[in-house]
Amino acid sequence: MKNPVMTASGTFGYGKEYADFVDLSQIGGIIVKGTTLNKREGNPYPRLAETPSGMLNAVGLQNKGVDYFVQHIYPEIKDIDSQMVVNVSGASVEDYCTTAERIDTLDRIPAIELNISCPNVKQGGMTFGTSCASVENVVGAVRKVYHKTLIVKLTPNVTDIAEIAKAAEAAGADSVSLINTVMGMAIDAERRKPLLSTITGGLSGACVKPIALRMVWQVAKAVQIPIVGLGGIMNATDAVEFLLAGATAVEIGTANFIDPAITVKVVNGINDYLERHNYKSVKDIIGALEV
Repeated sequence: MKNPVMTASGTFGYGKEYADFVDLSQIGGIIVKGTTLNKREGNPYPRLAETPSGMLNAVGLQNKGVDYFVQHIYPEIKDIDSQMVVNVSGASVEDYCTTAERIDTLDRIPAIELNISCPNVKQGGMTFGTSCASVENVVGAVRKVYHKTLIVKLTPNVTDIAEIAKAAEAAGADSVSLINTVMGMAIDAERRKPLLSTITGGLSGACVKPIALRMVWQVAKAVQIPIVGLGGIMNATDAVEFLLAGATAVEIGTANFIDPAITVKVVNGINDYLERHNYKSVKDIIGALEV
């Protein structure tokens, strides 16, 4: 990538929606919204709720399916001058593999980000990413059919994130990205009702940054593959902290809703940090935390 700043899936559409606000060619990578094998309508409304220093979402992977993406979305985004990455989700190992295979044929998509925070319907709804065995199963299966860069997105809703990351690495992941959203909920006390139709949802924004930083630091000590850090990055200083903790690149998510040009501002802010501290390259600060 031309720089270490990417966009987080589900917060930047397919990239073209933000073209009026920011020069897409200045972003290191754009991870498009989650894509599944079949069309998904998503969850009933309401599915977004603001919380102190963050937000909850329960969108439910609304998208028109991988075939629609290949036929209609890909032709519109393939010439964007950034590394275009597709986030892949599924309800079964077979779903993941079929979706990944179809994206593998697209010349201008150099990588996928495998979202293993999805419920495995064949195992009673247990999330793929919460056990080492299921991580190895789904990542290993996708690795056999997908031949480009495979990034595996880890859920923070586990006891030992380092063990999960090592399982992904052992199964063939080229990189891991973390963290996905933290499970939370919000209540309207006056109505005695949950704010989300699904009751619980994924918490993101500034409030999750300390959790994300801790997990990135732990995983950086446990695996040899590159780490993409995300979770609560709201400015360039936040991004630098993730790089110091061991991330090779970062993703910006919720902040895009506040400032649609935040990605480029973070790129410039990282460059300013490097200049002020006399570093020649961003590589000089990756994992440079002094403890």
